[in-house]
This record gives sequence, structure tokens and C-alpha cells, in this order.
Amino acid sequence: MTARVDHAVSSGTFSLDGGTFDVDNNIWVVGDDSECVVIDAPHSVDDILAVVGDRTIKAIVLTHAHDDHCRVAPALREAANGGSGAPIMLHPADRPLWELTHGGPDDETATLWDLDLADGATIEVGGTTLQVLHTPGHAPGAVCLFAPDLGCVFTGDTLFNGGPGATGRSFSDEELIKDSIRARLFALPGETVVHTGHGDDTTIAAEQAGLG
Repeated sequence: MTARVDHAVSSGTFSLDGGTFDVDNNIWVVGDDSECVVIDAPHSVDDILAVVGDRTIKAIVLTHAHDDHCRVAPALREAANGGSGAPIMLHPADRPLWELTHGGPDDETATLWDLDLADGATIEVGGTTLQVLHTPGHAPGAVCLFAPDLGCVFTGDTLFNGGPGATGRSFSDEELIKDSIRARLFALPGETVVHTGHGDDTTIAAEQAGLG
């Protein structure tokens, strides 16, 4: 069986720094007919499981911990694989953002992710490999997931069709996100398809031409 990328859109809200906004998030699922990984967990467990189907979820991989990307991750973890669960993976530098949604050490109802993501790590699924690229800027623990066999990269909110992700809120840094994009993403082949956290696909070459 050949690995593939499946996609849907889920609608909800994003909240940070006292503001709440309506937002549509991309759901990305990578795998073959028997197993997959889910990239981000926005808004609706049902929306995500509709894309997964009857496949085994090996992991729920979060590109970062803004609430619109991680809000339903614990509920998805519990529902995954007929209730037997699947691990949530997150870069540990995003702990402050995760705790805004899922509670900190002083909260008795707090919940944590299961496995830390690290730059250079690989995730094997459905006969293909996702390579973890730490790309801080939009969030301190933001990562992108490069799938060389599939010719694509999942960029979360680090790189969009039209340029870098937003950096006007807490825990973000405009110069750092540009450095991350230039050093890590623009090193990928130009024809690499960019699957974003919100909105339409683009390519590395198109965004390199725009950002320089």
C-alpha cells in the first residue's frame, strides 16, 4: 500500500491574549489504508475521525500548541483506535501555550501530551517518513513535518500561501520565524508542496520568491 495525504477543513475559534476569532483549520492525515498519523487536532474530534476512517492512528502530531491546533487533542487521544488511544506528540518548548488550554502544574484537571518532538526526529507511518524540523517563531515549539517521499511539507502556521505565519501575539517573534523559514524550509526542494495549517497549498519555490 502506498502512503498518501488526506485532507479536510474544520471550523471553530482561536483565542489568545484576550481575543477570540473564528477560524478554519486544515486537517491533515498521512498514512496508507491501514495506519496513519494525524497532524494537529483542531476543533472537532468527529471531523478528524471522518478523515481517519477505520485506520489505526499511530500518533497525533502537533505542529504547535495554539488552542485551535491542540484543543481537542486529549479527546482525540481517548477516542482514537476504538478507545485504546494514541500518543500526542509536541515540542516541549510549546509548554507555555499548551498550558493555556490544558492547564498547568497547579491545575488538578490539567493534562499533558505524551511524547516530545525533537528537531531531526523521524516518524514512520504507512511506509513513509516524516522528518521533524524545529521552526520557532510563530510559537517557540513550532515544528514542520517534511515528507520527502511524498514531496510535501506540513508547515502548521510557520509558512502560509503568501508568507510567514503571524507573529503579533505572545510567545512569537517575527525575525525568528523568518530565520526559521529561510534556514529550514527554503533548504527543501523548490517543488516541495507546502500543506499549511490554514488556507491553500503553495510551494517552497513560490514562497521563496516572495520572501527572498
